[in-house]
Amino acid sequence: MATPPVCDYEGSDYQQRFWEEGNRAYEDIAEALALKKLLPKGGYHLLELGAGTGRNSPRYTGFQKVTLVDYSTTQLSQAIENLGNGTRYRFIAADIYSLPFGPDSFDAATMIRTLHHFSQPEKAMEQVRGCLAGGAVFLLEYANKRNLKSFLRFLVGRQKWNPFSREAIEFAELNFDFHPKSVKAMLRESGFRVEGQVSVSYLRAGVFKKFVPLKLLEIFEGFLQAFFSWTAYSPSIFLRTFSEGGQTLLKAHTLFRCPACGHYPLEDTPPLLTCDACGRAYPVRNGIYDFRIKEDE
Repeated sequence: MATPPVCDYEGSDYQQRFWEEGNRAYEDIAEALALKKLLPKGGYHLLELGAGTGRNSPRYTGFQKVTLVDYSTTQLSQAIENLGNGTRYRFIAADIYSLPFGPDSFDAATMIRTLHHFSQPEKAMEQVRGCLAGGAVFLLEYANKRNLKSFLRFLVGRQKWNPFSREAIEFAELNFDFHPKSVKAMLRESGFRVEGQVSVSYLRAGVFKKFVPLKLLEIFEGFLQAFFSWTAYSPSIFLRTFSEGGQTLLKAHTLFRCPACGHYPLEDTPPLLTCDACGRAYPVRNGIYDFRIKEDE
């Protein structure tokens, strides 16, 4: 079953290297401010795509259940250490191009710091729409190609690619920046209605973080998000969207489908979930459901 390539953080020290040792407290606060503005106050079951170690998961306080999805079991194991393995959280190792969820499974979803790893983002969005109930909120963050820094670099000849062209730019392997209009077009084509936007991380340049106290950066960030989000010239953009198709009820007790053949429902029978249609089996180890499909399988 061929799917586009994935960016695999298996065995990575990303959480420690990037967030804990990388002076990223400002970026974390900036994202928290955006989530506070865009998240619904409550709901039943939220799907967190590209959840990593669960950095944002405690911020989804209004939801009864949160399902974390990441391709890396290393990241998910750290998420279990951070969040605990109680009944509120569920941890899923899966490829976003082949999500193991049936229709109408979630009334909300988030995808933060994840889209920039997708060579075929429209396919990922279609998978997300396929497991959301009608009228569900979907918060999407993406790396903005048309940010102020890239515009200035292009203007003075220090950057060859045009920040105003619609195509994505791959600045490193499986690392993409997207144009705002292209992302919105993909969302519409995938069945989402865009209704809100917050531009994030205006002040992430090292000079600001070095000389401006964090609390003051938070105040400035809040002001910039409130008054300049419409410009979409920041490095990171959050979009609040809703799934089209009219309000539908959640199917709370039939969550899984087989990501290999699409059979639904797939019975939740740990420590092994077996598809009645194709016979493929998916293990549950150390609290993590593993729905990844390897090329040699």
